Amino acid sequence: MSAVIKTPDEIEKMRIAGRLAAEVLEMIEPYVKPGVTTDELNTICHDYIVDVQGCIPAPLNYHGFPKSICTSVNHVICHGIPNEKPLKEGDIVNIDVTVIKDGYHGDTSKMFYVGKPSIQGKRLSEITQESLYLAIKMVKPGVRLGDIGAAIQKYAEGFNYSIVREYCGHGIGAEFHEEPQVMHYGKPGTGEVLKAGMCLTIEPMVNAGKRQCKLLKDNWTVVTKDRSLSAQWEHTLLVTDNGVEILTHRNDDTIEKVIEHA
Repeated sequence: MSAVIKTPDEIEKMRIAGRLAAEVLEMIEPYVKPGVTTDELNTICHDYIVDVQGCIPAPLNYHGFPKSICTSVNHVICHGIPNEKPLKEGDIVNIDVTVIKDGYHGDTSKMFYVGKPSIQGKRLSEITQESLYLAIKMVKPGVRLGDIGAAIQKYAEGFNYSIVREYCGHGIGAEFHEEPQVMHYGKPGTGEVLKAGMCLTIEPMVNAGKRQCKLLKDNWTVVTKDRSLSAQWEHTLLVTDNGVEILTHRNDDTIEKVIEHA
């Protein structure tokens, strides 16, 4: 299996799906505050995706996943199932959204602070976002995925953080998960070569402690084994002829939407 090169028509559908996914994260921001449950956030997002956007929430019933978004709080790395536990002051939470519009997927996540975050939670979140931005700025035809993974790993480990290795980014389009797999660690000069027309996600998961994780009995929720904090940011990207376009770019992003290389 190799990466799917998107046609101009498919790229336009990916742009629409990406923009809609980004709008869900912008919409939910004011609701993330102490006392709200992640299940309530799930309901708000679900109703917005279905009733306002006319989209399908991709996670719902995906291999049996029971909710429309993933909410990963504090030491949860990824795939947290929304529940009835209220968020509390100082929590950090990743909300991961994937919408399907006209058969194409837009996949994105960001970290939210519940009230005022701890110094550690804020720093971990910021460094993780910086590692994503660093990776995005490298994307262009001819670059190898190993170069991108190595750059993320070097940056995060430079702050004595660790990279989760069991979960990764991926190609995306008509399928939720396509080739290639996008690792957030690796060796320069290895891995698949990026080509114009590829769509993929980069979504580093960074732990404040050790990289080891474990899967809970619900067979979805992944947590840090040492219960240290974990953060994640994700964008869906299009490799252009001379750079990258961030298909899930938000108004609060501090990186430009289109990055061109000479």
